[in-house]
Amino acid sequence: MNNGFIMLDLEGQHASQDELELMANPKVCGVILFARNYHSFEQLAQLTASLRRVRSELLIAVDQEGGRVQRFKDPFTRIPAMRVLGDCFKQSPIQALEAARSCGWLLASELLAAGVDFSFTPVLDIDTGNSSVIGDRAFGSDHQLVVSLASCLIDGLHEAGMPVVGKHFPGHGSVAADSHLELPVDRRNFKQLEQFDLIPFQRLAPKLDAIMPAYVLYNSVDAVPAGVSKIWLKDILRGQLGFDGLIISDDLSMEGIAGSGDYKTRGKLAIEAGCNILLACNNRAGALELLELERPQSGENDARMKRMLGNTSTNHSVDFKALKNSKRWKMASERIKGLEF
Repeated sequence: MNNGFIMLDLEGQHASQDELELMANPKVCGVILFARNYHSFEQLAQLTASLRRVRSELLIAVDQEGGRVQRFKDPFTRIPAMRVLGDCFKQSPIQALEAARSCGWLLASELLAAGVDFSFTPVLDIDTGNSSVIGDRAFGSDHQLVVSLASCLIDGLHEAGMPVVGKHFPGHGSVAADSHLELPVDRRNFKQLEQFDLIPFQRLAPKLDAIMPAYVLYNSVDAVPAGVSKIWLKDILRGQLGFDGLIISDDLSMEGIAGSGDYKTRGKLAIEAGCNILLACNNRAGALELLELERPQSGENDARMKRMLGNTSTNHSVDFKALKNSKRWKMASERIKGLEF
């Protein structure tokens, strides 16, 4: 049983002995992988297998959205930026919806075959042209388009056996600042947010296994960023939207949360606000401070955590070449090739 609440990163393409020992800590629930951790499918499969040997229930994740956010490249299929699907939808809705489902299935099947449980996807932000960090990662500027395409992408991910993480609640698309580098401030009132940015999260909440909140300050709603806001996470996300999955913090190393205090304080605030998992990347000293925190008490997290374990081939019985030769893979691949990107 995985009762941890901290998700860490690794330095290289193989886990060191110190890293493996850290993964065995009961407060650690998982690992997020980056491009620096990838060389080939075989190497990735060996890496995930080495982590499974430490703890079989360890969650292994990656940011594999497609477009400019795709950590694992060749021989993994190149997935288009979600904006490509949005542009296609305007010309051919049926083709775009089928392609979205195929993107989800293909992305998930290839990751699961390598032993990766889930990707932090889909992006449910609505692009208003203000946010360069979101930009073409979003499906588009119309909330109904976002809901329709994201729903099909989710169906494809779920069909393959992969849980999904919607981000960045309640919406990062209307602010110019990049929360990796500074704290963005969105000055719209709640009604404006509710009638626009919140719609994809509200309508898709029943299909989402987890949600990642944004380090954006919506100062008409609360005086702290959404990622550490009880109003946003407990009152609105849990209460008003009825979301019952995991809440996974964005990286605690980001500048959008740095003003809230030291690493341990940031983690404590995120937990108190309602986060179930703390994501800590690229700052090992800071991440180690989180181990001093008390484990959040919530029996509901057991079931939520189990849902985040993808249908991975832990003994790698799914051969990557065999997957690529399957009828389902070829059909999904052809649908994606039909897009212009």
